[in-house]
Amino acid sequence: MDLTVHLPDDLAVRLSADGADLSRQALEALGAEAYRAGRLTKPELRRMLGLETRVALDGFFKAHEIDESITMDELKRQLDDLDRLGL
Repeated sequence: MDLTVHLPDDLAVRLSADGADLSRQALEALGAEAYRAGRLTKPELRRMLGLETRVALDGFFKAHEIDESITMDELKRQLDDLDRLGL
């Protein structure tokens, strides 16, 4: 899905003054907020952002000051996965 965001030109210039990619900033902000709100899982966030490794996702969490403590739902999913694997 493509998403278009309209910004006043003066704000767009100011927000990208340091050469920042505004499209990437918007994608990361959307992903960070959705993860914080529990609407995305870690694998979904990785896929959304195109991050190939867990280390890259860890860097994203650190850069965006996201507490990546495991939630109860994630813990339950992991335990269910282990049960299915017989571990």
